[in-house]
Amino acid sequence: MTTTQESPQQHVFQAEVRQLLDIVIHSLYTDKEIFVRELVSNASDALEKMRLKELTEGDVQEKGKALEITITTDEEAKTLTIADSGIGMTEEELVQNLGTIAHSGTKAFLQAMKEKGETGPDVIGQFGVGFYSAFMAADKVEVFTKSWQPGATGFKWESDGQGGYTIEAADDVVRGSKMVLHLKDEAFAKADKIKELLKKYSNFVSFPILLNGERVNTVEALWLKSKSSVTPEEYTEFYRFTAHAWDEPFFTMHFSADAPLSINALLFVPGENNERFGMGQMEPGVALYCKKVLIDPKPTGLLPEWLRFLRGVIDSADLPLNISRESMQDSALVRKLNQLITKRFLKFLEKQASDEPEKYREFHEKFSRFLKEGIATSHEHQEALAGLLRFESSMTEPGKVSSFAEYIARAKDGQEEIYYLTGPSREVLETGPYLEAFKARGLEVAYFTDVVDSYVFQSLAEVSGKKLVPADRAEIEMEDLANDQEKLSETDSSSLTAWLGEKLSSRVSGVTVGKRLVGSPAIALTEKDAPTPQIRAMMKAMGQEMPEPKPTLEINASHGLVKKLSALKDSDPDLAEAIGTQLADQALLAAGLVENPQAVAARMNSLLERVLK
Repeated sequence: MTTTQESPQQHVFQAEVRQLLDIVIHSLYTDKEIFVRELVSNASDALEKMRLKELTEGDVQEKGKALEITITTDEEAKTLTIADSGIGMTEEELVQNLGTIAHSGTKAFLQAMKEKGETGPDVIGQFGVGFYSAFMAADKVEVFTKSWQPGATGFKWESDGQGGYTIEAADDVVRGSKMVLHLKDEAFAKADKIKELLKKYSNFVSFPILLNGERVNTVEALWLKSKSSVTPEEYTEFYRFTAHAWDEPFFTMHFSADAPLSINALLFVPGENNERFGMGQMEPGVALYCKKVLIDPKPTGLLPEWLRFLRGVIDSADLPLNISRESMQDSALVRKLNQLITKRFLKFLEKQASDEPEKYREFHEKFSRFLKEGIATSHEHQEALAGLLRFESSMTEPGKVSSFAEYIARAKDGQEEIYYLTGPSREVLETGPYLEAFKARGLEVAYFTDVVDSYVFQSLAEVSGKKLVPADRAEIEMEDLANDQEKLSETDSSSLTAWLGEKLSSRVSGVTVGKRLVGSPAIALTEKDAPTPQIRAMMKAMGQEMPEPKPTLEINASHGLVKKLSALKDSDPDLAEAIGTQLADQALLAAGLVENPQAVAARMNSLLERVLK
């Protein structure tokens, strides 16, 4: 490629452009490697414009020429060449686009910087400054270009990124643009390094990218295709490529939207949740693209933390291409994307739960911890997340699960509460005393047996307008039941509760006769805001002091043991106190409120020894 005999025309950058270059080179981008993404994106844009010209113009330069991007590395010369067969530029366009670019918003860009009082990363990318990223890696840039217009001639633009640039006519220039970067760092002249960057940032560019003659971008941007044109095998292959996985996706969500934002998304639920096997917390796995160009492979804030298990791609044409990672976290646009995608995914899960309940249950078993984390941390999504929870209950067969919507549908007329219990298993909950009152009255109790459930219900107060009430709380009022069993008189009941309350004052806040118990002699009931045993254990593990729990002890005045205890307190008060203490121990054990089980065992042994004399 040769230049003419005429001397190159000298041009001086506008003052604003010199300022802009300084910002781009020193402040605008976090990583120097971004320049490859920017220049390939510019080349892709030039090819898109060329494709349109071929469709709309009768005569174009070199019509039918392959639309592609060719990249060449030269380690010996320390150069990187990026060429496209796109729309090219005339001499006037070279001056306008690479010298003044006022029409691209340079002044507005600098004004925004000034108003920010800093380099203002949240205005990056809104003003078409990507070309100048070349000077982050090069101390000299040459651009050879020829316009698409019939009869156009070739030109060479050259600059060191300092005060100005030169333009001169050049022979043997083909249609499009070719940039030759004379690199500061020879690492960017290595083919392996450039291939790595192209795979990372530009793998889904529509046009072929040839690096030293070898095509680099071989994977299709499936998220831009219609769902009907993509096969399950293609989805699986794409999932494995983007997630660096070997399993198959459990769920696949593919959608596009034009309003309120332009979004194309392809999201996958992995086949397995590795966190439940103790493999450490997953990193976010949904990459953010703008028009098939990677913005960030693991963006912070694109999705809420509790959706970190998702894999895939979100592409928004509304996002500024040059947005930096720092500004991602403060971008109102990204926050809007977060809300839209999250709501869309929760709707997707709701539909899966309805259409394929058994498959959804398998998903719930593997990934429900993330949904529960969302309930505790994302108030705006609580209602939707709660609707996705599944649980067994006192009205479901063992192994069968229910939702809150189904619980509410089964509830008695006028029932404004959803009753639930937390514990290690269904078996443990059903052998405890807390269900008796509810079963006797036909009230359903939901079972939550995951260790995190107690923390979840610290955040979740109601579902669909129904209050969530733990079935072990003292404030629950029960209607009277017909009871044929003889029970203690009011006088004897008052005497026994007062006596027990005094003897057990160090263990319980009071003793009452209640309506809850049918077959058990006593039950420990906690107050509304009392921390659960699981919460207490967590707080103590964190080194925080927790006061000893003092629940209310409710006794069953119809139970034979309680009636005998009432008589024994007068005839043998010492033995009656030991038995009363044992009743309290059993109730506290069932409630998970015993701090020292060894002491309970010792008291039991002592009582047995006295009884068996």
